[in-house]
Amino acid sequence: MKGLQKFIYTILGSKKKKRMVIILTAVAFFATLMMFPTKMVLAKMLPGKSDNTFSIYVDTPTGSSIEQTKKVSECVLDMLQNEKNIVNMELFEGQGIPLDYAGLVKGSAMKHTENVAEIAVNLTDKHARKEPSFLMVQRLRPVVKKKCEPLVKGSTIKFVEQPAGPPTLASIVVEVHGENIDKIRKLSKEVAAILTKTDGLVDVDVMADDIYDKYELVPDKEKIARSGLSVEQVNNILYLAFEGMEIAHKNSKDNPDQIPMFLILSKESKSLESHSEDALVSKISSLNLMNQKGMLVPLSEVVHIRKVKSSPSIMHKDLERMINVVAETDMVSQVYPLLDAREKMIEYFSKDYNVTKEPGMSTYMFDLHLTDKKTGEKFLLRWDGEMKVTLDTFRDLGGAFIAALVLIFLLLVVYYKSFVLSGIILLGSFLSIIGVILGHWVANWFTSETFFLTATSLIGFIALMGISSRNSLLLIDFAKSLMECRGMEKREAIAVATATRAKPIALTAVAIILGSALLASDPVFGGLGVALISGTVAAVFVSLLFVPVLMHNAKAMDFEPADHCDVKNISITK
Repeated sequence: MKGLQKFIYTILGSKKKKRMVIILTAVAFFATLMMFPTKMVLAKMLPGKSDNTFSIYVDTPTGSSIEQTKKVSECVLDMLQNEKNIVNMELFEGQGIPLDYAGLVKGSAMKHTENVAEIAVNLTDKHARKEPSFLMVQRLRPVVKKKCEPLVKGSTIKFVEQPAGPPTLASIVVEVHGENIDKIRKLSKEVAAILTKTDGLVDVDVMADDIYDKYELVPDKEKIARSGLSVEQVNNILYLAFEGMEIAHKNSKDNPDQIPMFLILSKESKSLESHSEDALVSKISSLNLMNQKGMLVPLSEVVHIRKVKSSPSIMHKDLERMINVVAETDMVSQVYPLLDAREKMIEYFSKDYNVTKEPGMSTYMFDLHLTDKKTGEKFLLRWDGEMKVTLDTFRDLGGAFIAALVLIFLLLVVYYKSFVLSGIILLGSFLSIIGVILGHWVANWFTSETFFLTATSLIGFIALMGISSRNSLLLIDFAKSLMECRGMEKREAIAVATATRAKPIALTAVAIILGSALLASDPVFGGLGVALISGTVAAVFVSLLFVPVLMHNAKAMDFEPADHCDVKNISITK
């Protein structure tokens, strides 16, 4: 370590070299911070997680028949059946798959209509295949959507992976709030159109029922009475024909309960030739009822056909009407597409609305308030989903980081009775962020997918604060002891302390690096491992180069030889 001692001693003896060390450290710090706006390092709540299964949601327009939904679903199955890594698939028509982790928050259990279907896709074991499930989904999504969605106009196909962390409705959710339901629907469609044109976003969908034309069959009570029929007969024939109903029960010695017997017309008999009113009239004309006199009466004679608009369901949140617009990210951080889409929305809606942003740095800092220039009606575009979870998590971790800094600083002030020395230790610890960010940039070159700076990365950085502080403490305490007990000159004491403590600092760093290497390859905790490894390396260089320069410049390090020295034996590397 004699060479390191001489090297540090030389730097401390030159103002130019000391200034150069400070400038290079500052440049490195700001250069790494610039990796975020330049997108060299991307931030995300958690990275993609490779799993042994994923789901496909098929949504045809509201009011579509089960045959139309099946047509789209079978197209998806046909395209996936040749994938060698897919073990099997199961189609659930008109309902969701049995609840899984993702389905708990995406509402799979509430799907019971003809226009929905879900496909459960089971893959080979993730350890036995080279392609992670999230990369497979990324590859298959555009191909499947391009071929199958046009089969029924207005259909959406969504590939849903098991979330790596807290489950959310989608990566990006825009809640459109307001009282005028018609304008909310219009706004939600405009928001969806903007999200669709935003790079990095896929599976855009408006979570609202489509309004469509339908026909109501209204029994004419007066004609029914004149025909010698009853309203119950008319209702029963309609249910029997199109919906089906229980007509009797069967007893069995092998079953303790009665077995219901269900009657319905065959698929060919109840199908309409077209979606026109004439086709419906023709169908019900073929259905006859026998009255009390034994005469057959066509159903069309006692039923009125009325064309009406469908009644969509209306969602509420916090006692306000709203519609969700959802989108998933295509292997990118949700932060950057959100900011891009938000700017486009501000520009687009400014034509007809007065757009104001949410003041301050609150949880809903990205929200947009719209006021109609003509009517004065107010609407709110609230951002939710994984984006909000990310903001909340990074805010909480940031608060924990600041709390750790304050507590460490107060403890150091109590110990050293000096704000300057405490500040040097804290600054040296904080600069380990250079290695954390740079490590993620380097790791991104060695992975097939984007290596994000995640919440676990920040946890690793917070953990590094204590480790990095320990390095600076070793140097300051040892240099102080040399000056007080050996009467060494300040410059020499700092150089000797740096060279002497370099070995334990390096050994501690090696232990941390080796222990964290196992985490680096984990899909979820990889950020924690990389942060600890690269941050530790940066902390070593900062402790052995930058901190000694600050110590030499600090007047608080001007210790005089003490009459009574507590340190009896001081080992110095020769």
